[in-house]
Amino acid sequence: MPGGKPAGVRCVQLTDDNRCRLFGLPERPVVCVQLRPSGEMCGETANEALAYLDALELATRPTLHLVAML
Repeated sequence: MPGGKPAGVRCVQLTDDNRCRLFGLPERPVVCVQLRPSGEMCGETANEALAYLDALELATRPTLHLVAML
């Protein structure tokens, strides 16, 4: 996604069945290539996996006061 993917926004490269259209291609973003799934991340269901990713995005999102200072 040009300019990066905001937290909470579905990636435009995901198919309807949540597969990456860029998997294995050189244009796949480095952050996606380096992401290593684990049992904790994947959970038992797709909903658990998405909840984990939502929490990860929120935990790594810049805070508003830091963005305002830049």
